[in-house]
Amino acid sequence: MLLFGVGVIAYLQQRGITVASVQIMPQLGISQMHIGWLEEAFIVGYALMQFPGGVLGQRLGARRTFVLIGVVAFACALALPLAPLVASGVVLFAILLLSQLLLGLAQGPIFPVSTGVFQVWFPARRWAFVVGLQTVGLHVAEIVAPPLTATLMVALGWQWALILLTLPALPLILWWGWYGRNTPAEHPAVSSAELAELGANLSARVDSSISWPRIAVLLRNRDVLALTVSYFFLNYVYYLIANWCFLYLVQQRHFGVLDSGWLAAIVPVGGAIGAGLGGYLADGLAVRYGVRTGMRVVPLLALPAAGVLLLITEGAANPYLAVAALCVCFALIELTEGPYWGAVMHIAGADSMAASGLFNTGGNAGGIVATPIIAWLSGQQAWTACFLIGAACAAASALFWLPVDPARRLARAA
Repeated sequence: MLLFGVGVIAYLQQRGITVASVQIMPQLGISQMHIGWLEEAFIVGYALMQFPGGVLGQRLGARRTFVLIGVVAFACALALPLAPLVASGVVLFAILLLSQLLLGLAQGPIFPVSTGVFQVWFPARRWAFVVGLQTVGLHVAEIVAPPLTATLMVALGWQWALILLTLPALPLILWWGWYGRNTPAEHPAVSSAELAELGANLSARVDSSISWPRIAVLLRNRDVLALTVSYFFLNYVYYLIANWCFLYLVQQRHFGVLDSGWLAAIVPVGGAIGAGLGGYLADGLAVRYGVRTGMRVVPLLALPAAGVLLLITEGAANPYLAVAALCVCFALIELTEGPYWGAVMHIAGADSMAASGLFNTGGNAGGIVATPIIAWLSGQQAWTACFLIGAACAAASALFWLPVDPARRLARAA
């Protein structure tokens, strides 16, 4: 529940700026491309801290890591709405860029470290499912953020809207610091029967002494690298829908700001359903047909279908049909989240925090590449090109799943 909440707060901190940009741009005198660079600064910081963040999580433990990064992210999220009170012009934009970069660095370790927590606290037959459940939390934030931000923005202005969205992070950080533990054995509420159930899962022990030779093994592992490249292509599609849906509805489909806020909230509903269902299906298929087949079936079917739906979205004459197609497309994309992360956990074992950090670096590199492309093309009103590139990326993402064998365990090094 706590890590579900961490995901919700993190995405509220991230997503508010996209909706608020409707007021930010005219009030601060910046362009849509400037908003793209702010998004880019966040993604760069987020991507850079994935692998180091996973290693940091293994070294420090999840309890201390989440408190540390939570406090830094809270301060950086508040800096965005407060900076215009003390600066303007070039200096203001520099502060905004720096705050977004630091926010990305702070949030980077969240999901690699969460992966290690899930691996310790749950049996292997539930790994993809619990990752999917945390991803549902991200989509809860995406569902809530557009209408909530738009409503607060219309009533109070964009600065108060962003401040109120990030304030709930503070009690959550304090709660985690008091209640959270690195392992079930450290928690007084965990029974001996529960420990016995998890005791058979020897590979679920996070190794806090991760060494440079083992990091080198991770960097050379063909399955992790194939998943990393696949996730790179997937995340062009993810960022296109998650970050730019609101502006697409305003600019290309000509809905009003409030209407776009509510319609943009529908799309993550599909993502939330897909994330929960995809993890459940992957675990069930893995139990029935083996890890190799079970983790691969969903992405190999869902990713090409998502590419087709991107083409349908942009080609639809009826704007409401386009919203429906985009919603189903996002559901198919998010069906793959549980299989991706579950596959990494099966491959990497005790080094899952570091391995998932490496894998998610590739995913966010996709976002780094995608953001300026989408920002520039959309600024030219070339939304069709954005969606054509997305369809090609979905197909490429599926192709890189073909050589992956999640049952092939990571080689150990001294």
